[in-house]
Amino acid sequence: MSYFTMTQMALKWAFSKPATTSYPFTPRKELVGSRGWLVFTDDACVYCNVCAKKCPTGALVVNRAEKSLSIDRLSCITCGCCVEVCPKDSLELSSSHGAVQLSKGGETFQRKET
Repeated sequence: MSYFTMTQMALKWAFSKPATTSYPFTPRKELVGSRGWLVFTDDACVYCNVCAKKCPTGALVVNRAEKSLSIDRLSCITCGCCVEVCPKDSLELSSSHGAVQLSKGGETFQRKET
């Protein structure tokens, strides 16, 4: 490869827009058909523990006594197994990407008694 060709390529790369984004500082675009993010709605949930039993990675933990569901976002592989078996449709996969999780602790959702 000649010196002129290499210089031309280096200048092109130096002044062109980067191929990647600076995620999490700029939000990601939603991709059609992407499984993206597990969303839990506790309105209809009966805390039957079927979703936690079906989860292949053990990312879901259901506590029936406390009426709480915990999702470990770093363990969840968004396979959709829990969504398929949920009898009350309390779980769904959204195409949007949620907030970045920086620690290993999971999210806990607890039903508020009114």
